[in-house]
Amino acid sequence: MMVRWGIYIGTNSGLALGLYMWIVELTSEKQVYTLLMNVDFIPIIGSIEWPVFIEWMFHMIISWGIGIIFCYIFMKKVTATSKRQWKVAIVLAGFAALTYFPLTLLSVQETPRIADIVAISYWLIGHMLYAIVLKLSFYRT
Repeated sequence: MMVRWGIYIGTNSGLALGLYMWIVELTSEKQVYTLLMNVDFIPIIGSIEWPVFIEWMFHMIISWGIGIIFCYIFMKKVTATSKRQWKVAIVLAGFAALTYFPLTLLSVQETPRIADIVAISYWLIGHMLYAIVLKLSFYRT
């Protein structure tokens, strides 16, 4: 049950983040969606030209993992209160947001600059959205 629920909330959160980044990239020309989907720096799989749906699957696998961790915390370890759920959602999304820097540095293809304040802002807003959807999707007690 915990894994299924984690996949459910990870799907909601991952879709929200991915769609947000896609819309931002289309409207601003800041390559935050490209950065989110980028795997070109990973040995073996990075050299393959993946179809869009496979890139989405890589993104969703990470999001499912975060969703499962969130569910594990509140279904197995900690009593779920709204305040605790917000804190954990923000911490998990915060760690995900910090990937901006290593992903930007490691990327082979063109992505935003490491110090692009506008791109970083979009990235942080997207991950705040991720935290909100993650927490709100976990309505079980």
